[in-house]
Amino acid sequence: MGLPGSGKTYLAERMQPILKAAWYNADKVREMANDWDFSTDGRIRQSLRMKSLADFEKKHGRIVICDFVCPTFKTKSNFDPDITIWMDTIKSGRYEDTNKMFEKPENVDFKVTEMNDTNHYTIAEEILKNV
Repeated sequence: MGLPGSGKTYLAERMQPILKAAWYNADKVREMANDWDFSTDGRIRQSLRMKSLADFEKKHGRIVICDFVCPTFKTKSNFDPDITIWMDTIKSGRYEDTNKMFEKPENVDFKVTEMNDTNHYTIAEEILKNV
């Protein structure tokens, strides 16, 4: 999770082959659902949509990566991730409405504060130790 432009997709794209994971990108999921509603209700709906996809994959024994903003405690609670990676690489994203509603997560498993060429290896290796 993280603000738009924080590197969520960049990290997910590099971790996916290491983890051999199913990967759901929020923009692609919104496109499939034809749902570009970024209101509070739209964001809640998206968190539930992402949860449904992740739960399906988990039920079939797959590791799942979902990269999306997940801006509020409510959306994070709805999604209920097993592992949270917070991309804390920027202080403000490109959308003011998202910046205003974004609530910094309280409990995360991994906090990325800078993008580099090793984050994805380090995090993926730690995840694989516990799978």
